[in-house]
Amino acid sequence: CVRALEGFANTVGRTAAWIGLLMVIQQVMVVFLQSVFRLGELTISPAGFGFTQTVGWFSEELKLYNAIVVAMCVTYTFVQGSHVRVDLRYAPASFRVKKLIDMFGSLFFMIPVATLTWIYAWFFLWRHLITPKVSASDKLELMVRKGSIVKWNVETFAFSPSGFNGYFLFKILMCTFTLLTFLHAIAFFYRSFMEFREGPSSEGKYLDRDTLGEGEEAYEGTH
Repeated sequence: CVRALEGFANTVGRTAAWIGLLMVIQQVMVVFLQSVFRLGELTISPAGFGFTQTVGWFSEELKLYNAIVVAMCVTYTFVQGSHVRVDLRYAPASFRVKKLIDMFGSLFFMIPVATLTWIYAWFFLWRHLITPKVSASDKLELMVRKGSIVKWNVETFAFSPSGFNGYFLFKILMCTFTLLTFLHAIAFFYRSFMEFREGPSSEGKYLDRDTLGEGEEAYEGTH
C-alpha cells in the first residue's frame, strides 16, 4: 500500500513536472509574438482542428501551468524530501522520536487540514460548475431542494478582455491538491509506523527517490 501510494505520487509528479518545460516554451513564444512580430492572435490547429485565441490569452494561461506544477507535484516533492522544513527540534531527535513525530503530524496535521480544505474546495468547485449555487453552510434539506433543479453552468469568465477564461480549472486543481495530500498522509503514516516498528535499518526502505548520479549525493534534495 505504501509503495503503491508513493509510486502514484511519483508518477503524477514526474509527469506534471514536464508542464514546466511547456510553460517556458510558451512564455518565450508569447514574448516573440508580442514584442517582435506584433501579432495579436495565434491559431493552433493540431490534426486539422483550429484553435484561435489572443496572445494575451496564452500569456494568462501560464498561471494554469504554474498551478498544475504546484498542485500535482506537491506529494512527489514530499516523497523526494525536497520540501523546505525547519528542523530545530526534529533534526537532533532520535530515530524513534522522529517516527513518532512523523506519525503524529500525519494524523493530526496533514489529514485534518487536507480534509477541511477538501470540504471547502469541493463546494467552491461546484459553485462554478452548476446552478443553483451550493455552499458548505447549506443545510441538508436546502441541498436536496437545490439538487432537484440542478443544471450545468460552467463559468468561463476572464479577468481581462480576451483573457484566459478557464479559471474553473483552478478549482479542479484545488480538489486534486487536497486529494493527493490526503492520500500521501496515509502513506507517510504507514511508512513511519513500519520504520518505527522495524528500526533504523528500515529507514527509506523501497523509497523511490530521484538521483543526480553517482558521486552527486551531497547535492540531492537541494535542487
